[in-house]
Amino acid sequence: MLKRLSMLAAATLLSTPAFAQPQVSVTDPWIRATVPAQKATGAFMQLKAAKPARLVAASSPAAGRVEIHQMEMQGQTMRMHAVDGIDLPAGQAVNLASGGYHIMLLDLKRQMKEGEQVPLTLTVQGADGKRESVNLDVPVKPLTWSAQQKH
Repeated sequence: MLKRLSMLAAATLLSTPAFAQPQVSVTDPWIRATVPAQKATGAFMQLKAAKPARLVAASSPAAGRVEIHQMEMQGQTMRMHAVDGIDLPAGQAVNLASGGYHIMLLDLKRQMKEGEQVPLTLTVQGADGKRESVNLDVPVKPLTWSAQQKH
């Protein structure tokens, strides 16, 4: 299992005391590379909460805006739209992947180049209403990358 956790996820920091158990773990985060003039891209990962929680926001200095999105079928058409959050049931892995929930980095300030690391902060709210920040440095993968390639 430790092998599956990327070094980035293992370095995830929460705004909790050092002795507290992390409330949300992040596995295999990545951002899709862009071409020079592209203004948006997606971030993907797997989230797992120790207690019931909700992903309520995300931010990055690399983007003017960051939104949580969902892809879903509407009739015969796949559509993407922003959502106000994603429930993270206790102990269950929630995939943020192409074709489902994911994070959109919009109004990019620069090209996302393969091999670089992009800061990304996730805001998670517990059932008690308290919010915690999960700070990541997310690797940028090639335009043609898919999570299945890692296996």
